[in-house]
Amino acid sequence: MEKRSLGTSQIQITPIIMGTWQAGKRMWVGIEDSDTIKAMRAAFDAGITTFDTAEVYGEGHSEQILATALADVRDQVVYASKVFANHLKYDQVMEACDRSLKNLKTDYIDLYQIHWPSGSFNNPIVPIQETMSALNELKQQGKIRAIGVSNFSRSQLEEAAKYGRIDSLQPPYSLFWRGVEKDAMPYCVENNISIIAYSSLAQGLLTGKFKSGHKFEKGDNRADNKLFKGENYERAQQALSKLRPIAESHQCSLAQLALAWLIAQPQANAIAGARNAEQVAQNAQAAVVKLSSDELKEIDAIGRIVTEHLDDGAVMWEWNF
Repeated sequence: MEKRSLGTSQIQITPIIMGTWQAGKRMWVGIEDSDTIKAMRAAFDAGITTFDTAEVYGEGHSEQILATALADVRDQVVYASKVFANHLKYDQVMEACDRSLKNLKTDYIDLYQIHWPSGSFNNPIVPIQETMSALNELKQQGKIRAIGVSNFSRSQLEEAAKYGRIDSLQPPYSLFWRGVEKDAMPYCVENNISIIAYSSLAQGLLTGKFKSGHKFEKGDNRADNKLFKGENYERAQQALSKLRPIAESHQCSLAQLALAWLIAQPQANAIAGARNAEQVAQNAQAAVVKLSSDELKEIDAIGRIVTEHLDDGAVMWEWNF
């Protein structure tokens, strides 16, 4: 798979990235470690060499599973992990990074990201200067190679960039969720900051496998996703029906079409999760789907059937913490 530079760093990432939230098991159902490990190896075998995780995914379990799956090829893969909003003070960042290094069984993390801005989920407010100071120190020590932020608005990204080089932004971004285009994307393009999109398949909605009236099992975080509710969900079904002929013309799946559209956007790369080896192999194939400029415009317009009716809230889920 063709690789791209991460921001201005020396790190090379694949445009399709394996996401590992589900590997942590918390807020997911029906996840088995053995299947996850097989999926991670299948991703590597299919040419995906970039893996995104976080300390909060199962309180380190996702990181540990990643290490189990890929320790023998560590020098050939890129690890991206994150420090959560409850660990943004200087000493907390340093300790969190050391825990992640231990979980990942490595002496460096390629990309280390602030998972949510200070104050998120009722956590204490910590000045971004303090958090960035810790991240810069970790970079100086060689424990991390690049700094990124996740779920930051343009103004928050600009503020963080005053205190050190930011090489990536990880926002929710898909054909059905496009707030970043109006907010931070122009700044990222101007400053060569890679966009690493999460929920790039709208948590599976863009695969087309969920039909009208679908109900999630108890404990599945998607039950709280705005896109799976009411009129948003019905509009998504309308859009998917219009996308199917385009996918068929390329002999690809709806998921592959959605990922191909996303990685064709400015600075954009797509994180895609997978429960098993078959799903991850399918995701990897999206990198070879080439869309014409006319097709990109048509897909863009179809996506707006959904996005033009969404509110301006930055969070995709209606969580009650």
